[in-house]
Amino acid sequence: MTPRPFMRTLALIATLIVGITSARAAEIHALITTAMKAAIDELVPNFARDTGNTVGVSYGPSGGIARRFIGGEPADVIVIDSGALDDLIRQGKVLPGPTPIASTGIGICVRKGAPRPDVSTPEALKRALLAAKSIAHTAPAGGGITAAHIMKLFDRLGIAAEVTPKVKLAAGGPNGRVSVLVSSGEAEIGLQQVSELMSNPDVDVIGMLPAELQQITTYSAGVTTSAKQPDAARALIQALTAPSAKPVFKVKGLDPL
Repeated sequence: MTPRPFMRTLALIATLIVGITSARAAEIHALITTAMKAAIDELVPNFARDTGNTVGVSYGPSGGIARRFIGGEPADVIVIDSGALDDLIRQGKVLPGPTPIASTGIGICVRKGAPRPDVSTPEALKRALLAAKSIAHTAPAGGGITAAHIMKLFDRLGIAAEVTPKVKLAAGGPNGRVSVLVSSGEAEIGLQQVSELMSNPDVDVIGMLPAELQQITTYSAGVTTSAKQPDAARALIQALTAPSAKPVFKVKGLDPL
């Protein structure tokens, strides 16, 4: 029979191990652009498993995230478009030295199985937009970065007067996706970051904006100056730039940097 003192010693050691593990584990609060959601949802559980840390992620359009953070929403790490992150750095809310994570462009989608119009050239895209009964893109007020570019695109193609009345606006963020307007039949064609379109299996991505009309967005990560877990936040950023993360980003429609 095992002596009782020995059992008590084992119990004490187990308690100490649990205590040390708990002390080392961190709870990270992250605010991340919806454009990276599909990849982050796959990468974060691996990071949590490997480190013992927990990560609470809240998603939204880049501009919306910046406003939420300025408004007082806590975060240890922020991953949004580089321009918006630079603004937060200038305001002293994010530490200098942002880390570029990935980039993506604006894609075009239709409902799964629907006819796929040619969008390979500016002239073909113009014809497709004029022929569509309805067009979806994100609402400018939501803080997404594609809305302003798409509205300028309509002007550049000389079709703003014809297509603006048939535009359906998506709020942006996980619960306001352009692809949902398309998959539900509310819109015939949709334009949004291709990584967001690809996350909806009920739409077909039929192409990207032609190169001369495209907008490529780079998303970068930064540790906030108010971070309660700055070291853990840096570890998360390091995990997002690790070689093992690159294939995940590529499959989700993002180009790792």
